[in-house]
Amino acid sequence: MTYAVISDLHANLPALQEVLKDLESLGIDEVYCLGDVVGYGPDPTACVDLVRQRVHKTVKGNHDEALVHGGYGFHLRAREAIDWTRDELKPGFFSGLTVRQRWDFLTSLPLRFERGKDVFVHGSPRDPTSEYLLAEWLHSRREMFSEAFDATDRLLFTGHTHLPCAVTDTYEVVSSTEGYVFGARGEQRAIVNVGSVGQPRDKDPRACYVVVREEGADLRIEWRRVAYAIEETISRVVAQPRLDNRLGERLRHGA
Repeated sequence: MTYAVISDLHANLPALQEVLKDLESLGIDEVYCLGDVVGYGPDPTACVDLVRQRVHKTVKGNHDEALVHGGYGFHLRAREAIDWTRDELKPGFFSGLTVRQRWDFLTSLPLRFERGKDVFVHGSPRDPTSEYLLAEWLHSRREMFSEAFDATDRLLFTGHTHLPCAVTDTYEVVSSTEGYVFGARGEQRAIVNVGSVGQPRDKDPRACYVVVREEGADLRIEWRRVAYAIEETISRVVAQPRLDNRLGERLRHGA
C-alpha cells in the first residue's frame, strides 16, 4: 500500500500542480491533506477545487479555520491575506452552487482523521489547528511530545511548522533528507512532519510532501522535493494589491 500526505498548500497553485504531477508519475492515487489549503497565496479558489477533486481526505488548518473565526494572533501580512481570501471565497446572496459548495467544504473540514493505527492532524492532537510540534522543542517541552505520542498507536502525521522531519518516541530527530524506516531505531510510535507544498521554510524552496510505502513489515517514509515555477507564484502575489509582496519573495529562499 502506497499513499501520499501533503500539507500547507497556502494557495500556491504552481506548487500544488507540480506535486500532483509528481504523484501521477509515481502512480499514487491515494492522497491526504493536513490543511492550510488557503492563506498567504494568490490562488485560493483553484487550489481548493484541486483538493476537492484529487484528495481523499483533508483536515482543517489554522488558516482554513481563520476564514470563519478571523486571523486572531496572526501577524499583519497573514491576517490581511486571510481577509482577502475570505472576500474571494465567501458566498454572497447571488452566488451559485459551486461557490457555496467550495465554501462549505473549507469551513466544515474535520480537525483530524485516522487511518488504521495512524492519526492525521494539522498541528497537534491537543490543539489540532494551532499548536506547533517543533523538533527543536523535543527536550525542552518533553510533556508536549509525550502527549502527542500517546495520541497514536503508530504514526502521527502533522504539518503546520513547514519543517519536514520525523521525531521518534525514543526522542531522536530524523532529517527529511535521510528518509525514514519506522521501527528501525526501536521506536513504537513517531511523529512525521510532512513539510509544506506551498511555503517551505527549511531553506529549500522546492515543494515538499511525503510518500508512505507499506511493504510487508516495513513502513517507509520518503520526503519528496519538487521544483515548481516560483517566479510565477511571486508574480501572482505581486499582481494582487491586497497581498504583501513579501509573501511571494520569501518563496525564493524557502524561509
